[in-house]
Amino acid sequence: MASNGSTSYQLQMFNRSLKKRLKVNCLCSHLGDLNGHSCLLVSCGDNNGAMNYKFREHGGQWTWADVEPDLKEEMEQLLEEPVFTANPENLPFPAMSFDSVVAIDVHEHLKDPIPFTEELKRVVRPGGRVIVTVPNGNSRKLATRIKLLVGMTPEVYGHERLGYDIEELSALLESVGLEPVSSSSYSRFFTEIIELLINFMYVKILKKKSHDVSDNHAIAPGSEEELRRVRKSFRIYALAYPIFKLMSLLDTLVFFTRGYAVVVETRLPASFPQADEKAPAPLARD
Repeated sequence: MASNGSTSYQLQMFNRSLKKRLKVNCLCSHLGDLNGHSCLLVSCGDNNGAMNYKFREHGGQWTWADVEPDLKEEMEQLLEEPVFTANPENLPFPAMSFDSVVAIDVHEHLKDPIPFTEELKRVVRPGGRVIVTVPNGNSRKLATRIKLLVGMTPEVYGHERLGYDIEELSALLESVGLEPVSSSSYSRFFTEIIELLINFMYVKILKKKSHDVSDNHAIAPGSEEELRRVRKSFRIYALAYPIFKLMSLLDTLVFFTRGYAVVVETRLPASFPQADEKAPAPLARD
């Protein structure tokens, strides 16, 4: 474990991220006790290692993979463990390798999500779990309409689509032989609006002001260099964070609504006949 974990910039940012904290708490609730479990986390670019760090603290033996390798070095520095670069159509792991597989915000980046979903099923053991989180794809939700109105479209985030609602995501996972067993959501209206404001400020104002011309669809600083460019603004945000955190508690007033991010937990039936093993992609760390 990284000796500087408690002071790393990744954890400093995570501790002031309303939505990522909710995401990890929600997923850990689904994961439960991981004692003796072999687990895989697949993420897609919007991850500098802090979530991995928190999952590792939760328990289990974890393997890390990311579909976009831009922040791989940053992740490995924090975790002091390898992070594999993953082709979503051919994950670099043998069949039936893991008891639990978690995919965080990958599906919405893909034009065709079926091959990736089949890969999640391939690498989980019979009786094991596949847990997927994605943005809620319901375009009628108020914060989503506001997001589109101010120009924060799926393209800005590098997404192929808004996301999936629970029923749609469940049907997708079920189509490859995974059985939905539970679902949940997080980030209701007030948290989502706060996150939208922060993302809008970074994408539309701070990145331009700091002359960041990278086209990496980052909606918040991902690397230490990106954070350094907006250090003054981050300090101001850190001072205001307790206020934002209090405002996010207003989500309790709309507890009856579905959140702006959804989670579906599935199991691969213990008797499910696994397909013949295909050759996995090389264990790419580059």
